[in-house]
Formats: sequence, C-alpha cells, structure tokens
Amino acid sequence: MTNLRLYWLDPADPDAGFPDPALALHQPNGLLAMGGDLSPTRLVNAYRRGIFPWYNPEESILWWSPDPRTVFATDAVHVSRRLARIIRQADFAVTLDADFNAVLDGCAAPRGHNPGTWLGSDMRAAYRALHERGLAHSIEFWHHGQLAGGLYGVALGRVFYGESMFSRQPNASRICLTLLARQLARWGFPIIDGQVGSPHLYRMGAFDMPRAEFLGLVRRYGSQPMPAGPWQFDLTVPAGRVHLPDHAVND
Repeated sequence: MTNLRLYWLDPADPDAGFPDPALALHQPNGLLAMGGDLSPTRLVNAYRRGIFPWYNPEESILWWSPDPRTVFATDAVHVSRRLARIIRQADFAVTLDADFNAVLDGCAAPRGHNPGTWLGSDMRAAYRALHERGLAHSIEFWHHGQLAGGLYGVALGRVFYGESMFSRQPNASRICLTLLARQLARWGFPIIDGQVGSPHLYRMGAFDMPRAEFLGLVRRYGSQPMPAGPWQFDLTVPAGRVHLPDHAVND
C-alpha cells in the first residue's frame, strides 16, 4: 500500500512557501497540501506556482496541482458555426468586471439536483479580496437586463487562471469564454487555465498539457505586466438590448 503524504501549511504563516508541485499525489491527481489560509498573499503565492485551492466548505483547505493540466489556447477556443451565428445575432451583452460579486454568487449557486457548492463563503470572500486588488476578474453575460451567465478567474502577469463559470441561458458560458479568450489573446495571454478536464471543457477546445510545460508557461508569462483594472474590452463585443444594474461598472 502506498503511503499518502500531504504537506501541512501553517495558517499563521501566509508567506510560507508551498512544496514543489512535482510532489503532488497521483491519486487523487494533484493533491499537494492542506491547511493554511485564503489570504491574498497565500493565494498569489499558490497561483504563481501553479497551485489552486479546491475543497468543500466543511473540509480543511486542500491545495492542488494536477498533472496533466487542462488549458485553453487563447487563440484556439473552439467556436462552432452555430455558436458563431448566435454571437453575430447579438441578442445579449457581454461585459468585463461589471458585477464580480454577482458572478461569484452565480457560480456558487446549487446546480441541478445537487444542493451543495464547493464555492463556500470563505472562498467567495477570498476571491472578492483578490478582485479588490485587481487580481481577479469576471466576464458577464446579460440577457434582457438580467445576468444570465458568466465566469471568473485570477490573472497574474499574462496568465489567466479560470476558476468557475455558470449559465442560466443556453451557450452563455461558452460565449463568455470565447470572447474572453479573444480579448486575452489581444493582450498577449497565451493560455487560460482550466485546471481539471471535463467533457464540457474539451468540447470547447480545452486540451491537456503536461504539468511541467504548464509551469514553464507560468514562469515565462506570470511576471509580465498585465492590463490595469477594472478590465474593459478593446475589441467589438455584442451590446444587445441590455440595461445594466446601477452598480455595474460599464464605462
């Protein structure tokens, strides 16, 4: 029987380094450490090493770095003919950083017959803190004045680490990912991190990359300057028939 070895992170020392991702377990794939906290310092240190938190609210914090890593090339997100036609029809609007909190809440909402969520209140507070520092960003899909989909993630340098997405309207998350990828490609981001593969992500053009190659990209692009926030599109995006809430940023 193989002994499982997990590294323990001291919650009182957010500046402490993480273990080498190469030491992560094979089963479950990528599990590396537990404990610590979700302070901005700890989270930034984690993402800069290709590590992310993922756990249920009632559990200790778990830290992961799977091998392989599921990613999107920003210049190669798959767009079907049908999806391209829907985007051209533009019966919706898409914004950046217009309502980060609402996107978080949408991603945390129960789905289908599952009443739970991995995105608990502590996680939401942590990503809001990163957003306030200009390190976490959202993309919103609006339909007839209502938020109907979106996604959010963390940006460090020229690497975007996707965290979660949701849809209340068919194709909303696909459209968000497509337009975000186009914008990130214009800004010189080579990839969007999708963390762990799923049939849904693969259908959208995701592919698996060896962890060592992914970490090489993180080292290369993670220290480059990134666009100042709040983010805005500098490419043409659908404007649709939309009335944004008063608190939404849409300059």
